[in-house]
Amino acid sequence: MKTYNVAAIPGDGIGSEVVDAGVEVLKALAKRDGAFTFHFDHFDWGGEYYKRHGRMMPENGRDLIRNHDAILFGSAGHPEIPDHITLWGLRLAICQPFDQYANVRPTRILPGITSPLRAVKDKELDWVIVRENSEGEYAGVGGRVHQGSPLEAATDVAMFTRAGVERIMRFAFGLARSRPRKLLTVVTKSNAQRHAMVMWDEIAAEVAREFSDVTWDKMLVDAMTMRMVMRPQSLDTIVATNLHADVLSDLAAALAGSLGIAPTANLNPERKFPSMFEPIHGSAFDITGKGIANPVGTFWSAVMMLEHLGENAAAQRLMKAIERVTANPELHTPDLGGSANTRKVTDAVVSAIQAENA
Repeated sequence: MKTYNVAAIPGDGIGSEVVDAGVEVLKALAKRDGAFTFHFDHFDWGGEYYKRHGRMMPENGRDLIRNHDAILFGSAGHPEIPDHITLWGLRLAICQPFDQYANVRPTRILPGITSPLRAVKDKELDWVIVRENSEGEYAGVGGRVHQGSPLEAATDVAMFTRAGVERIMRFAFGLARSRPRKLLTVVTKSNAQRHAMVMWDEIAAEVAREFSDVTWDKMLVDAMTMRMVMRPQSLDTIVATNLHADVLSDLAAALAGSLGIAPTANLNPERKFPSMFEPIHGSAFDITGKGIANPVGTFWSAVMMLEHLGENAAAQRLMKAIERVTANPELHTPDLGGSANTRKVTDAVVSAIQAENA
């Protein structure tokens, strides 16, 4: 029997609640499948670890998870710690050194969930956003001088490399090719950002020649927000920079009904390092400990993890279980307008896995 070693890193806030639910569901799925099993190593890194040790994860943290098959991550963010410390100290401290350069965020309207967009249902909103995840606006290049004085200055430099842009474009075109519509939209801002974004556009056009079967177009990021709202059916696969895709994917999740259902895969496509899977909702300290966090985003992230591990049949079984549960309004958590809690939704997904949901 194949055993997959998974590093479980709940992080902060509701991260522990949804990661615990994800581990429970994955164990139930492995038991139902019978052909593989999971071994979970749990790491208590995050804000509370920082308060004890002055850092978000131990100095050898990456070495402890380097040889795992995958990472299941909860969230990074603590109300008593500046956000740039929690993000750079944990999530980005894993993503960047492990070269998880392809951040993939599928978005669609699940059964039983109503989009805030009028008259939009099912396949009219079915997207995958590909986010460049290693450089760009979040490269970390910049600094501050003369802090606290009238002469204080700060810079954040958006760093784009030909190698980085080529590989994310090639990944996005390849993903678009694998989807039925074979349609890709390249998001840019080259009218105002005349250096890096112009290079981004030029490389997109170059890579497109390798994918003659993929139809593609280009859209300025500000116009893209309008297109997502007014013409969602015109979009399918989307590729954007680190910052642009970060913003657009939150909009996409809201248009699909809730941030609570949205998944993420931080992929190292070459598999030199483990990939990391997480919901996009963040630590949500306003509901932490109340037992009402929506675990669907974590379950959907687990689907993506299973696909990455090559367990496609199990991934489909879990996705169908998720859809069976979201189709029932009595199993909607408060973010979806319901009154169900994390425990109830998790139990329902486990029951759906154990039942014949194929």
